[in-house]
Amino acid sequence: MIVDAPPAPTRRRVPIGTALCWVAVGPTAAWATVRLAGLDRGPLVQALAFTPYVAGWSVLALGLTVALRRWWPAAVAALVAVALLAVVAPRALASPQPPATGPTIRLLTANLLAGAADTGALVELVRQHRVDVLTVQEFTPDAQASLDRLGLDRLLPYRQLNAHVGTPGSALYSRWPISDAGIRNNRGGWGFTQAYGTLAVPGGPPVRVESAHPAAPSALDQVGAWRADLVAQPPATPGGGLRILAGDFNSTLDHGPLRALLRTGYVDAADATGTGLTGTWGPYDGDLIPPVTIDHVLVDRRIAADGVTVFDLAGSDHRPVLATLRLPAA
Repeated sequence: MIVDAPPAPTRRRVPIGTALCWVAVGPTAAWATVRLAGLDRGPLVQALAFTPYVAGWSVLALGLTVALRRWWPAAVAALVAVALLAVVAPRALASPQPPATGPTIRLLTANLLAGAADTGALVELVRQHRVDVLTVQEFTPDAQASLDRLGLDRLLPYRQLNAHVGTPGSALYSRWPISDAGIRNNRGGWGFTQAYGTLAVPGGPPVRVESAHPAAPSALDQVGAWRADLVAQPPATPGGGLRILAGDFNSTLDHGPLRALLRTGYVDAADATGTGLTGTWGPYDGDLIPPVTIDHVLVDRRIAADGVTVFDLAGSDHRPVLATLRLPAA
């Protein structure tokens, strides 16, 4: 008697719609895990700068799962979207400001891309917006000469300068006298420097301003220097004098070391005024990399931020940031 063999088991296939949903949701779930756990290490450091864009994609992924009625992927997508939007969306919402009743400071910060930026346009920004304090990164001898030739020395006569050929240079210009000035030398591989000084603001308390420029995590072997430079930034002094750090931090609010610096007692002025999602670095040379926000004005929590505006600057891959600030009463 011939006995028929049992039928071979059939492999259960995942429906195409379900597979598509998991493909859309999976990367955003992994991204949210990395961001919330603060796992900015190695190549993840550069990737995390684009978290706002992933937050937007997470909403689209949620919409896809709901439209296809795939409820398990939809549940995961909803959790991911809520988590990412919770850390990103507040940057677009203004927050209450401290009751500062002292004088106003208009502070502009600009990275000159090794002196290649249009110095005439920068001086015009200072003149047009009645800037009181200017912090500059990648400040070169040629840029210094050009800025003075164009009249910056008359607009902002007080200064602490450290011009270098290439990218290490830094500068602090002020309408008011500067004391206790100096230069901080970052130990990162880029060798960026940071000019600083204490401003004597009429009718207000002294305020320490520093042109911040930690190392850039441009390659894996620079990530350690990037982290070390951020950790070495001067913390806020809530029980002491006022501090402002303004410049190219090579970091966004999605990077753990920058958030740790904020927790010492600083506030990001753009975040506080609802403009924290405005990109300040391109590149703007036709590449498909979208802008990210790595230039910041960090202010003592006792200082009120009334507004932040970002401008274009020809010749630079960064966009200058203008912050209007109110100091507490003297």
